[in-house]
Amino acid sequence: MTEPSSLTAVREDWSRALAVVAHPDDMEFGGAAAIARWTAQGKTVVYCMVTSGEAGIDGVAPDECREIRTAEQVESARIVGVDQVDFLGLPDGILEYGVTLRRAIAGVVRLHRPEIVITNNFRDTWDGQFLNQADHIAVGRATLDAVRDAGNRWIFNDQLRDGLEPWNGVRQVWAAGSPQSAHAVDITDTFGAGVESLVAHKAYIDGLGWENFDPAEFLEGVSRQAGSRLGVANATSFEVFGISGDD
Repeated sequence: MTEPSSLTAVREDWSRALAVVAHPDDMEFGGAAAIARWTAQGKTVVYCMVTSGEAGIDGVAPDECREIRTAEQVESARIVGVDQVDFLGLPDGILEYGVTLRRAIAGVVRLHRPEIVITNNFRDTWDGQFLNQADHIAVGRATLDAVRDAGNRWIFNDQLRDGLEPWNGVRQVWAAGSPQSAHAVDITDTFGAGVESLVAHKAYIDGLGWENFDPAEFLEGVSRQAGSRLGVANATSFEVFGISGDD
């Protein structure tokens, strides 16, 4: 059996990042401890939820579910040092890759002007086994294109009003948890904050019916695998995409 390849540390010479994911809880299932590390370093991270997760709890109607999940996400973000969470309000569960999604994400990139954009795994599977979810795939793919769109004055030109300008300062896009990850970051010291941020999604996790789900145990299993490849106790892995040529 082939041994997993080692991982290279992601760059940390940046000050502003934007995390764009499909649903409340997407960052917390693996990436939030990395966010806690960076906010502790004094970096600014903004969260953008493309949907409000309103279709995520079978026993709760969408309008009520939306309120529950947005509140849980705001609290979860606070735990890891994120003060701003944007909700784009696109429909949960039926996102489609295309111009509408690219436009929405490009507008957020132009607004927040990040150097690094973080999204979720958008490959077809997790670890080559379990199928990924359609919203994750659509958002990740659209994020890659939207980062380029955001820097082009003549794409979605109607957004350029009230002082909003093109932004071509994104240096890399990072997809957390991708099975094609070649990079990672040490989260050993902030692992506990990552667990706490996932625990904050209590109503959502309870609604899934995962009676024996242990957030710490789940995150430990994932992060130890990445950590062993980085040479640390716990890590979050990323597939890195260069944008500006400043790799």
